[in-house]
Amino acid sequence: MGQTALARGSSSTPTSQALYSDFSPPDGLEELLSAPPPDLGAQRRHGWNPKDCSENIDVKEGGLCFERRPVAQSTDGVRGKRGYSRGLHAWEINWPLEQRGTHAVVGVATALAPLQVDHYAALLGSNSESWGWDIGRGKLYHQSKGLDAPQYPARPQGEQLVVPERLLVVLDMEEGTLGYSIGGTYLGPAFRGLKGRTLYPSVSAVWGQCQVRIRYMGERRAEEPQSLLHLSRLCVRHALGDSRLGQISSLPLPPAMKRYLLYK
Repeated sequence: MGQTALARGSSSTPTSQALYSDFSPPDGLEELLSAPPPDLGAQRRHGWNPKDCSENIDVKEGGLCFERRPVAQSTDGVRGKRGYSRGLHAWEINWPLEQRGTHAVVGVATALAPLQVDHYAALLGSNSESWGWDIGRGKLYHQSKGLDAPQYPARPQGEQLVVPERLLVVLDMEEGTLGYSIGGTYLGPAFRGLKGRTLYPSVSAVWGQCQVRIRYMGERRAEEPQSLLHLSRLCVRHALGDSRLGQISSLPLPPAMKRYLLYK
């Protein structure tokens, strides 16, 4: 299958694209992340679902966190409360390095994906209903048993990215792609061909008493019109860069304009 077909998402079968050299973030991602995050109530509405998880998982804080019970020879998963079929969505996963174990997988799943199996495995991505990135091994899984799984992101032989505690999951249902971002750097699309489905944030875990947090960052719809004023704000914030956004309050600008630049 050629790159043109991949770029258009014309394949009817979702495929992993770790070797596809397109590192441009989805349209609207920068804007989504520059806006204030949803309030606590909205984050809980998009959090982990206590009614849609393995029996070995306890969802806490209204959905903001889950803890896996220390059960031997079990892999356990959880889905988010909301499924997404349209728009651009992003959420942050916080998963301490020392709590990952042999199989720590982050991604998305349909409502039909299994959430428990009686052995240690990369459960998320092991079937046709889920897609996942093993953040310990750096492998992508979909309908996979782990053999010959592609590396993500593509790196020289022998090199592997150390995934920090926090990572961003980026689901673009307008283009049908799933990708990840670390430290403000978009790693490229991991999976394509996801259009036409309803997908839920999901993870699968094996480490006893691991605690995995989710923080929904918001949604961007393709049809939303953008005012010139709003686009100008994005240009100013982009020119300043993340490291200097705190200096907006000291700029020689009217107070109302400063508040607008700071989304206040």
